[in-house]
Amino acid sequence: MRSRAALPRFPALLFLLVLSPVSSSSSSSSSRPQWVLQRVPVVLPQQTETRPAPHFLTQARLDVSSPCDPECHKKAPRPSYWDLRSLLAYETLHSDGQLTETAIGIYGYNPSSNTSPAYPSGPSEKAKRSHVRRKRQIFGHDGRFSIAGQDFLLKYPFSVAVKLSTGCSGTLVGDRHVLTAAHCVHDGKNYVKGAQKLRVGFLKPKQRDAQHSSFYLPSNFTNHVEGGPAPYAPPTNDKMKFQWIRAKRTHVPKGWIKGNANDIGMDYDYALLELKKAHKRRHMKLGVSPPAQRLPGRRVHFSGFDNDRPGQLVYRFCRAGEETSDLLYQHCDAQPGASGSGVYARMWDGRRRRWERKVIGVFSGHQWVERQGASQEFNVAVRITPLKYAQICYWIKGNFVDCREG
Repeated sequence: MRSRAALPRFPALLFLLVLSPVSSSSSSSSSRPQWVLQRVPVVLPQQTETRPAPHFLTQARLDVSSPCDPECHKKAPRPSYWDLRSLLAYETLHSDGQLTETAIGIYGYNPSSNTSPAYPSGPSEKAKRSHVRRKRQIFGHDGRFSIAGQDFLLKYPFSVAVKLSTGCSGTLVGDRHVLTAAHCVHDGKNYVKGAQKLRVGFLKPKQRDAQHSSFYLPSNFTNHVEGGPAPYAPPTNDKMKFQWIRAKRTHVPKGWIKGNANDIGMDYDYALLELKKAHKRRHMKLGVSPPAQRLPGRRVHFSGFDNDRPGQLVYRFCRAGEETSDLLYQHCDAQPGASGSGVYARMWDGRRRRWERKVIGVFSGHQWVERQGASQEFNVAVRITPLKYAQICYWIKGNFVDCREG
C-alpha cells in the first residue's frame, strides 16, 4: 500500500518537466541549446487611411484547414519586396468600430535570406480531392494535460495563456498585448461577430479552490516516465472562472485578409490585441522561430482552451515535424478552441545567463493532405519570421529601436 507522502510524485514530476531547467554538472554553456540573437529588419507604418466599417456578420471559425502540404509551400515562388509590403500592411479594428488600414515600409531586409514566406499558386489536384477526409486533431493517445489549481494556473508559463470571447486562445506577449490567430477575429472577408467588443479572459480558480491545487494528468503520462498507471481524476468545471478585459485595438495583417481564400492565408494567420488596461501578469517574450532541428529535443509547447475540456487550461508538448519558411508542422494533440495559442520553446539565453521561454509561433489549425494515395494529417503553427517579429514587436513597443534583435 502506498504511503500518503508518495502520492504527489506524479504532479511534482510533470511540474519539474515543465517549469525547471534541464541541467547537468558536466554540461557547458556551449552544449546547451541557445537562443541566437539576430539583427532583424525594420517594419515601419507609413500611411494610415480610414476604411468602411465592418459588418461583424459571421461566427468565428475555431479551426482553419488547408490542403496545401509542405511541398506545396516549398515549391511556391518567393514574394518580391513589393509583395511583402502588401502582405505586411495591416488593418486595425478599434473598440468604437472604426477600421483603419496602414501601409508599411521595410528596411534592412535581405531578400536572399531564407525567411520569406512561400506564396503558393494553389493546391494540387490530389489536395483538392482530399477535402472529404475527417479532421482528427488527436494523434494516437491523447497526450494533453489539464491544468488546475491556483499554484499552477497562476504560475508562469501557464499564466500567459488567455481565452478570447470569440472562443479561441491567446498568449500574453506584453503588459497589455495578446498574440492570437487572425481567424479568431477575421474570416478572411470581414470581422467576425464579437470582434468589435472583443474580450480577453484570464482563468482563475474560485476562492474555494485556492487551497487545493491539483495537476490533472492523463492516464498515459507515466508511460513516458515510469511505466506505471497514474492517478487521474477528471476535474470539475465549476471551480474555474474568468476575469475579462476588453480589447482596445486589434491588428490583422493584410496577408491574411487578402490571401485567406488561398493557402497563403495560413502563413499570415496571426493578430495582436491591445487591451484597455494592463493585466499585471508576467508575459512571454517574442522570439524569431529557429529551425526545428535547433529546438531542444526538437520539441514545442503550448497551452490553450480546447473546446472538449471547457473551463480548463490544457497544456501539451510534442516533437516538431516538417517546416517551411512560415509554417511549422507537428502532431501536438489539440481541439478547436486551442487555435491562437502561442507556440513556445525554452532555450538558454547566453546574454542573460539563464533559461528563457519565447513565443516562436501561433497555433493555427489542422492540415490534411494526400501523398501518393495515403492521407497525412498535421497540426500547423505560423512561425514568427524576422519580418513578422519586426511587425509584431512594433505593434507592442510603438518603436523600432527596441525591435532590432530577435
